[in-house]
Amino acid sequence: MAEDAEHPEAQPEAAPQARREYRMEELARQAGITVRTLRFYRERKLLPPPRREGRIAWYDEHHLARLRTIAALLERGHTLNGIAELAEAFDHGRDVADLLGVGTPTEEEPVRLTPEELAARFEGEVTPDNLAAAMDLGYLGTDGDEIVHISRRLLDVSSALVREGIPLAEVLTAGRRVREHAEALAELFTALILRHAPEEDLHRLRPLARSVVEAELSLALDRRMNKRD
Repeated sequence: MAEDAEHPEAQPEAAPQARREYRMEELARQAGITVRTLRFYRERKLLPPPRREGRIAWYDEHHLARLRTIAALLERGHTLNGIAELAEAFDHGRDVADLLGVGTPTEEEPVRLTPEELAARFEGEVTPDNLAAAMDLGYLGTDGDEIVHISRRLLDVSSALVREGIPLAEVLTAGRRVREHAEALAELFTALILRHAPEEDLHRLRPLARSVVEAELSLALDRRMNKRD
């Protein structure tokens, strides 16, 4: 008996929580839409098929997240046809970056993550609105069950900014503005090089253009910070 007292029985591990599931009416209510709208989305293949149990269709948190993302994309002005293409990309592993016209990066290293790893990096800020914004910018793609972020550098920097207390929504808004300026700079240097060199020299001279932009940004940050001293 004494031996039993010194070595109490190990407590059984808590059973994992069952996955939450919804019938159609409940899912529509949770998503803030009508059952008719939900049926329409199903017909347009905007949602993956539900789990069937006899004649009953069961939906889960993935379906609810998809509906909230659809709502966020609609608010951003996306058409249902465009959203259907994005839904197909997530369901069949097509590359969302290619779908949005970004293409495969030549210098940036893509990063593969599970949905849980992506959520952990951004400390609960992977909301439908933020996911829609990241998709809109072409940052996220899929490969099977994995999420692919198009750039390790952008992923690391954006998650570091969130850890410093900057909301992910504002990081993504800043990213959109940086994208606009970067596109203009890329057009400027591409046109400059093509005026004076053959097209096959573009890739060879690319590092020079990038160095100019990096140096000018560094100097601009110096000037801005010196004004605050």
